[in-house]
Amino acid sequence: MHDARILAEGLRFPEGPLALADGSVLVAEIAGGTIRRIAADGAVALAATTGGGPNGLAIGPDSALYICNNGGNRYDPGHFIGRGPAEDYAGGSIQRLDLQTGDLRSLYTHCGTERLSSPNDLVFDAEGGFYFTDMGKRFARHRDHGGVYYARADGSQIDELIFPIQAPNGIGLSPDGASLYVAETETSRLWAFDIAAPGVLRKADFPSPNGGRLVCGLPGFQRFDSLAVTAAGNVCVGTLMTGHITVIAPDGEVLRQVRTPDIYPTNICFGGPEMRTAYITLSETGRLMALDWPEPGLALHFSA
Repeated sequence: MHDARILAEGLRFPEGPLALADGSVLVAEIAGGTIRRIAADGAVALAATTGGGPNGLAIGPDSALYICNNGGNRYDPGHFIGRGPAEDYAGGSIQRLDLQTGDLRSLYTHCGTERLSSPNDLVFDAEGGFYFTDMGKRFARHRDHGGVYYARADGSQIDELIFPIQAPNGIGLSPDGASLYVAETETSRLWAFDIAAPGVLRKADFPSPNGGRLVCGLPGFQRFDSLAVTAAGNVCVGTLMTGHITVIAPDGEVLRQVRTPDIYPTNICFGGPEMRTAYITLSETGRLMALDWPEPGLALHFSA
C-alpha cells in the first residue's frame, strides 16, 4: 500500500468510479444523489444531481453516461446498507446523462410490467447494449429479489435474463466477450454465465440456483461488491468487511487479496497510463484512492 494515493475525501458513500481520458474520474455519491468529477489534481466538481441513489456508471456508444440508480437508501454512518428505502423511494431506474449538455433523463424504470427495484452496476458489450444487475431492495421485514438484465442504449428494449439471484452486485465481461461475471453480495460468490449472443445467456441446469457456473466463493463473513476485469481476464472484486480487493482467476483460483484502508472498498476501475492505475472507492470513509496495479486493466468498449 506504499504507493496508494488518496485523491479525494468527503464523498458521500462513493461508488461507480469511472476513469475518463482526460485523467479525471467520475464517482457516484449514493448518499448524496450526485455524480462528482474528480480531476487529476484532486479538485472535486459537481457533474450532475441525479436524485435517488446513483451507483454503477458506464460510458455508452453515444459517449453519454449511463447510471444505475437504486432509487435511494438511508445510509447511516458506519453502515453499508441503511435500514430501509428512503421515504421518497419509488423504485430504481437506468438514467442517461449527456456529459456535454447536462441533460439527464430516465431511460428505463420497468422491464415489461415489473418495476426496477435497485439497479446496481452495468457493463456495455461491443455491440452497444449493456448488461446490468438489479440488487433488489431490503425492507424491514422482507426484500425484493435481484435480477440481471440486458438493455439497448437507445431505450428501445430491455430483457430479464436471470431471476431470481441473490443480491447481484458487480458485473463484468471477459476479455473475449464470451462470459458474463456477476458477484453476489451476501453469499460472496462469483458466477459466470456463457453468452450465446448479445443479451442471450446459455444457462446451466440443476444444481445451479441461477443458471450460472460458480467460479469462486469466499469463506467466513466477507461480502462481494462491484468488480472490474483485467486484460488477462482476472476478476477484481471489492470485498467488504475484510476491506480487500479480491483477485480471482477465471478458473476460480484466488490469486491475491489486496488490502485497502477501509472495510468498504465498494468498487474498482482501471485507467491511467497503460491502464495500470486502479481507482478504488472507499465508502466507509468517503474517499477515492488510486493504486498502482501489477497488471493492466481491461479497456472498456466505450470511453469519453
